[in-house]
Amino acid sequence: MSLDVVSEQSGSLNEEVRKVIDVIRPAIQADEGDIALHGVDEETGEVTVELFGACTTCPASDQTLKAGIERILKDRVPGITSVRNVGETLEEEGTSVSL
Repeated sequence: MSLDVVSEQSGSLNEEVRKVIDVIRPAIQADEGDIALHGVDEETGEVTVELFGACTTCPASDQTLKAGIERILKDRVPGITSVRNVGETLEEEGTSVSL
């Protein structure tokens, strides 16, 4: 029985994150990018997303991820601790960008 409760809670947190991403997604799409939710780790509070389109070559994508997406998710969904992009970006490939 407790396993069912955990499953319901898990779906609930995932659904809350999905709702927030659906709200901020149009702003990302307006800049020719996009975002997809990959998962939510209930134990660590880490959200994994993938940035697409212009976000993959944009030098500001890490700033968008941390100062935008992560901040908004932490503010609106209790328990979220971080957001990580599982896709490739310029910074992950070793290109240094100073903002």
